[in-house]
Amino acid sequence: MRRRIYALAVALILLSATVLGYWARPTDRLADREAKLELEAVFPKQIGEWRIDPNQPAAIVSPDVQQLLNQLYSQTLSRSYVNAQGYRIMLSVAYGGDQSKATRAHRPDVCYPAQGFQVQSNEDAGMRLGKGTLPMRHMVAMLGPRIEPVSFWLVVGDIVAVSAQEQTRAQWHYGLRRLVADGMLVRVSSIDGEINRAYKIQEQFLREMFLAFDPSWRRRVFGAAISGQ
Repeated sequence: MRRRIYALAVALILLSATVLGYWARPTDRLADREAKLELEAVFPKQIGEWRIDPNQPAAIVSPDVQQLLNQLYSQTLSRSYVNAQGYRIMLSVAYGGDQSKATRAHRPDVCYPAQGFQVQSNEDAGMRLGKGTLPMRHMVAMLGPRIEPVSFWLVVGDIVAVSAQEQTRAQWHYGLRRLVADGMLVRVSSIDGEINRAYKIQEQFLREMFLAFDPSWRRRVFGAAISGQ
């Protein structure tokens, strides 16, 4: 008798867990509730004194990595900007409408080594921007003589999430509301052996980029905390 009661209790627990898991599974895409995002149109072509340099490639991407990017993201954008002094900033943006575990954004500290780069440093950073501090990562990648200081961050929904743990927490934040969050990876970099100078110029570029943005899109790119939305 006790065995039958025990077996019945276990069966009820398993059934309840299955029903709860099905009920809690996100069903609505956050991207479907937002205005349609077109990276080419949203990101300004002129940012302060910075203008697009059409003759300069924005990134080195191997074919196998490009195939992975095409699977993970619905849109990508790569541009190279140059200022009056001839200094170049590379901007790379990747957007995906589904930030579930299998398709969530891959950070540059994962993708760069896959292309043969050596990551010399990778640390938390941040800069005062808008109504707060924008969290980001500073990473120095090397490929032969090429030294590339990189600044990057991710936005899941409208939450900035730099680490893998923060990405997961942001996914849960929306998942508990039965929403599948979209996500965006924003990366700026420059080929510069003077690393501190590179980060300083990148920050200047990002501040000007923030100001050049249509305010209605800032939350999607820089997060709600920075945009005050």
